Amino acid sequence: MTMRSIALIDVNNFYVSCERVFNPALEGKPVIVLSNNDGCAVARSNEAKALGIQMGTPWFQLRDLARQHGILAYSSNYSLYADMSNRVMTSLSQFSPVQEIYSIDECFLELTGMPLPHAAIGQAIQKQIRQWTGLPVCAGIAATKTLAKLANHIAKKHPRFNGVCDLNALNPAEQEEWFTRILAGEIWGIGRKLAPRLAAIGIHTVQDLRQTNPAMLLRVLA
Repeated sequence: MTMRSIALIDVNNFYVSCERVFNPALEGKPVIVLSNNDGCAVARSNEAKALGIQMGTPWFQLRDLARQHGILAYSSNYSLYADMSNRVMTSLSQFSPVQEIYSIDECFLELTGMPLPHAAIGQAIQKQIRQWTGLPVCAGIAATKTLAKLANHIAKKHPRFNGVCDLNALNPAEQEEWFTRILAGEIWGIGRKLAPRLAAIGIHTVQDLRQTNPAMLLRVLA
């Protein structure tokens, strides 16, 4: 039986990356994009994240840090972001007949039955999106949407994957190694809200979660 293969493609730091396409001088600098009326940070470059800036931090709390580190803040330009999103999604539609747009910068593609290795498809997607739009993307590939989101997280956080992680291509021992290293809160649908409840019963990592009795999880998360 053919293993199902789903890819989650998303644009890295989407709003910031859109700004950088039209202002290449922003590359390598700490950049944030602010919400409506410049209220709070809704996108951060990796350089801004490294300075400890959290999503949703009010701009007035960041002004001193911005002056100290040369952080560049931009008002959100949603018409630009929508246009860039349409370009990305149109390009991605060429890679699979089954596409599910999940958000402005994310979509799922069905890769089941396509020629292996599927990581090569992810790399081709990266190359085309960069050439056509100037935007950097990562790809996570796995047997379910939840695992594809997790694979995308791995691709984004660990340079050895060069932005493309196919969990289906890893053997069980390799998968277990990664699941042991990743906190349960990174799982789609758990996040910071439910992670403390899991930690209270000794579930800290993705591997802990996989090994827990489902009935127990239902009682804890209900």
